Amino acid sequence: MFGSILVFILVLSVLVLVHELGHFMVARKSGVKVEEFGFGLPPRLFGKKVGETVYSVNALPFGGFVKLHGEQEEDAKTDTKHSFLRKSKKVRASVIIAGVIMNFILAIFSFAVVYSFSGIPRETGEVKVVDVAAGSPAQTSGIIVGDVISKVGEDPVSSSDDFIAKTGAYKGKSVVYEVRRNIDGREDAIKIRLTPRENPPEGEGPVGVTITTMEIYYPPVWQRPFFGIYYGFKEGIFWGKTIVMGLGDLVSGIFRGEGPAGVSGPIGIYAVTTEASKGGFLTLLNFIGILSVNLAILNILPFPALDGGRLLFIGIEVVIRKKVSTKVEAVINNIGFLLLLTLLLAITIGDVRRLVTTGGIDGFIESMTK
Repeated sequence: MFGSILVFILVLSVLVLVHELGHFMVARKSGVKVEEFGFGLPPRLFGKKVGETVYSVNALPFGGFVKLHGEQEEDAKTDTKHSFLRKSKKVRASVIIAGVIMNFILAIFSFAVVYSFSGIPRETGEVKVVDVAAGSPAQTSGIIVGDVISKVGEDPVSSSDDFIAKTGAYKGKSVVYEVRRNIDGREDAIKIRLTPRENPPEGEGPVGVTITTMEIYYPPVWQRPFFGIYYGFKEGIFWGKTIVMGLGDLVSGIFRGEGPAGVSGPIGIYAVTTEASKGGFLTLLNFIGILSVNLAILNILPFPALDGGRLLFIGIEVVIRKKVSTKVEAVINNIGFLLLLTLLLAITIGDVRRLVTTGGIDGFIESMTK
């Protein structure tokens, strides 16, 4: 239990600290004074000033924060040269968006490491049997795991779609499948006659085989980081699209009067983090990548108190050609923050109820997948 909590805190801390590090680096590069870089959340336990920045360790071990000079109007007047509010719109937007970019970079890095060690998936152009259902036409006719199906009737097949379409054309009819089979290191072509079922059991298909056209490729060691980065970027884009679509479905469901089913808060994240850690370091690292994309997208939403909300105020400034009053912006951000806390509390209460009714973490995780 303690180990799971420690992993959970560590994962959240990495995600938030990387985000805040983005703000910190771009602020420093842009000449904005960083008053404090905090590890954890206040109250402060201790801190040390290095240069113009206090590096602090705080009591609540969740992530961290960056305090920029001049984020409030009264502070901005004391040192206009290094004040955040006195910088150009471009600089302020860069500082704000840097946290989101860092979360995407962390995600790509995480996925890249996973691919570098676990191999690169690639298309083979072959239809390979990876499982055969008991009592199916495939089993009774002699098809085995490892066979490569090259023909259905007289038609060659080289993809899953080919196999499904060609098999579908012979439902209820006897047809010859040509397979390639490795026997004692030698590949032989074998012809097998069978009749695809018209009404197969659910999940089996007419023939009763599970197929794949993918293989795991291990490039030379020196090439793996490059392959990893490429596929890590693709994985980041994939999860980004998936999360955006999920948010779209959630919002449209709310407008239709449907509750936010499947939404989970800290308890849900803890549960899934615990489960991912059981799969080993690479599984946990892959989950960190997914969470990091999640954090980046949620943070860029144009909602008060989020980075996207702060960018929205800069966008309004561009349109009306003057800054929104910092007091007005602060009030709106505080309201947004309270709304987010209320939402988080409501989600957490729902998680606690589900945790109790499902009988613990294992049942909770199982309920999340339904």
